Amino acid sequence: MLKFSANLTMLYNEVGFLERFGLAAQAGFKGCEFKDPFAYSKADVVAALKDSGMEAALFNAPAGDWAGGERGIGCLPGREAELREGIATTIDYALALDCRRINLLGGIPPKDADPQLVRQTFVNNLRYAAAELKKHGIRLVIEPVNTYNSPGVFLTRTDQAAAIIRDVGADNLGIEYDVYQAQLMEGDLTNTIRKYMPQIWHMQVADVPSRAEPGTGEINYDHVLGVIEKAGYQGWIGCDYEPSTATTNQSFAWMRKWDPSIG
Repeated sequence: MLKFSANLTMLYNEVGFLERFGLAAQAGFKGCEFKDPFAYSKADVVAALKDSGMEAALFNAPAGDWAGGERGIGCLPGREAELREGIATTIDYALALDCRRINLLGGIPPKDADPQLVRQTFVNNLRYAAAELKKHGIRLVIEPVNTYNSPGVFLTRTDQAAAIIRDVGADNLGIEYDVYQAQLMEGDLTNTIRKYMPQIWHMQVADVPSRAEPGTGEINYDHVLGVIEKAGYQGWIGCDYEPSTATTNQSFAWMRKWDPSIG
């Protein structure tokens, strides 16, 4: 049976972040994820998670100035010291939350940056991050994202992610496969999922083009989720969408076939 986590950055925006944990648990979720917890005290996030009874499935390492348009610093030359500080903070929160999976975003390199330097910077930073996280039994994932929402972003394709993982050479580094992002950038969802399933350690879903819940756009989620299930995927599938409904709970109708306990 597939297992779904609530992305608390995207869902339950009717209330504040710390209140979302309880609402997701009441809706039937056993796991949750979020962009990052760093705007809140570690103690407050730990308390919200503990009270909810959910598992922390994943969160992102610090991604630079998000409000200013940055979408990660993993591939940005000259930001290595900042990245290392962010990994230390990430480990501190991850251990407190007992979260065993971290996403490190590559980001948007400067337009005049040397592409080879950008790629090597990402490889070097991933080697460092993976080694530090491995000391604590934590896995690292990288996520290809789309250039419609994030123009100029470096990591955009699953095969590109797989090649980077090969060059990093860390056994605790895998792929976060977001079906929404993948449909926009490469399509061919069925074949790609089957090919890279051994390296896919976290998944996310939303529909195209609106990024609303599955069933509102062009992706045949009955088919795609069936492919994921038949491939034997055991990890979390994050509900990483913007509900099209008045409340978040109303957006879970698509889930009835896959996990009737949610919603």
